[in-house]
Amino acid sequence: MTYQSVNPSDGKTLHTFEPLTDPQLELAIATAVTGFESWRKLTFAARATIVAKAASIMRGQVEALARPVTLEMGKLIAEARAEVVLSADILAYYATHAEQFLAPAHLTPSSGAADVESAPFGVLFGVQPWNFPYYQLARFAGPNLMAGNVVMVKHAGCVPQCALAFEKLWRDAGAPPGVYTNLFISYDQVNRVIDDPRIKGVALTGSVEAGKLVAARAGQNLKKSTMELGGSDAFIVLEDADLDKTVEWAVWGKMNNTGQCCVAAKRFIVVEPLAERFLAKFRAALTALVPGDPMDPKTTIGPLSTESALVNLLDQVRRAVAKGATLVMGGLRIDRPGSFMQPTILTDIAPGNPAFREEFFGPVALFFRVKDEEAAIALANDSEFGLGGCVFTKDVARGRRIASRIDTGMMFVNHPTWTTPDLPFGGIKNSGYGRELSSLGIQEFVNKKLVRVAAITDPA
Repeated sequence: MTYQSVNPSDGKTLHTFEPLTDPQLELAIATAVTGFESWRKLTFAARATIVAKAASIMRGQVEALARPVTLEMGKLIAEARAEVVLSADILAYYATHAEQFLAPAHLTPSSGAADVESAPFGVLFGVQPWNFPYYQLARFAGPNLMAGNVVMVKHAGCVPQCALAFEKLWRDAGAPPGVYTNLFISYDQVNRVIDDPRIKGVALTGSVEAGKLVAARAGQNLKKSTMELGGSDAFIVLEDADLDKTVEWAVWGKMNNTGQCCVAAKRFIVVEPLAERFLAKFRAALTALVPGDPMDPKTTIGPLSTESALVNLLDQVRRAVAKGATLVMGGLRIDRPGSFMQPTILTDIAPGNPAFREEFFGPVALFFRVKDEEAAIALANDSEFGLGGCVFTKDVARGRRIASRIDTGMMFVNHPTWTTPDLPFGGIKNSGYGRELSSLGIQEFVNKKLVRVAAITDPA
């Protein structure tokens, strides 16, 4: 496992970091265990002081924190700044609301009294991806630290400077040693961490294949896990949608983070009366995007995160076309330094085409014409994924009815799938299980313990 910063906009290597030795990893776990014993005893207010301070530091260092995101994985600098702010918002949200979310629940048994208390699990282990280098960490760390757990994180190998910056954030906020720990570790060491009896829960955000491996390992050890995996979100457009505004959202939903987002709009399902006009406007809008240095505010399409990501995506498009898909636009590497790909639209994608089932993690849109609303719902549900999706219509009640019939963890009406601290995030089917964010996200790794009080003279 290599931990290396390579600027995807020019291919230059910035920094390389050595993985931990086994003795260093053992010391890190032992420190986390010790840290948990003191952290769990703090009041919510004491923990909130540190978590809120971390949020404040992020807001005060937006530019300094955004820069390594852009340099390491190519996110447009404006989007990197927005990610820093969103991450700070998540931390502040849990600092404010955690005590309320985890307050004891009072039950009303037939006799006596009973409560359900929430107690932290202990040391949690997270495996996190590169596409949102701070947001992914914040939504794992924020709720779990406020719940009284401590966290250890193996971040993606291509964003090590972001990983170190987030770890430093907690030291600067005053967190005791072992409360938040970054781990530069190998795949074999990942398995050893999951197997270690001192680790009490496992969370992963990543690919389906990674999820299968980590979930299986956690299951072998009877450890609670959450999995946020891939998606192939449907972007449904009905005949009464506001066409111009819908196309604006389609471009944003597809191209945010250069399409490298689990909840990016990936399958554009448009009813026949609007299909040709939508496709023409969508194509024109994508054509107008300007590739360039992601540090330059005039750039509107950045590089893919790595060269291998670009090569894999180009191969997916090639295979789709070979199996009968029509290439409406794009499909090629952009002729400039760095890992840039043309915005791409594929259509005429039959169920037997591999593109019909795969996730395209980048600037590739799959376009489908359908007869009517019922056909749109059927196609949206014809997927092994079930993360998010959206429907565009002027009839909000109709949009809500359709949203209720789509088999996903999240559905939006008149807005692409997105995330805020107070909305639950997660999916079903091959998109994983468990929820992050909102009041639900803080409940995943706490023990819901019943405390029952009865009179000694009560019958059994």
